[in-house]
Amino acid sequence: MAIYLPLLAAIVLEVAGTTALQASQQFTRPLPTATMAVSYLAAFYFLSLALRAIPVGIAYAIWSGLGIVLISLVGWVVFRQKLDLAAFIGLSLIVAGVIVVNVFSKSVVH
Repeated sequence: MAIYLPLLAAIVLEVAGTTALQASQQFTRPLPTATMAVSYLAAFYFLSLALRAIPVGIAYAIWSGLGIVLISLVGWVVFRQKLDLAAFIGLSLIVAGVIVVNVFSKSVVH
């Protein structure tokens, strides 16, 4: 389970970076812009650590899938962006895909 900690850190940092990207208002606000840059660099660093133990395709699927779901929730809660039923269904399918990969794939290190 410890092999997933760098991947979890990468996901959280990527979501923080994307949140800061939205807050930067097209790079016109220095602090959110700097936060975005640092968060993305740190996210890629932790992703590289995760790749020591997790195959790149699996790690990227988990990273991007959970990142999409989390940033969608941040957009909904923090930025008051609307999500319709189709969006919720699609996001649920992404979560289901991540679960299937982690539970049933022989490619994932358990």
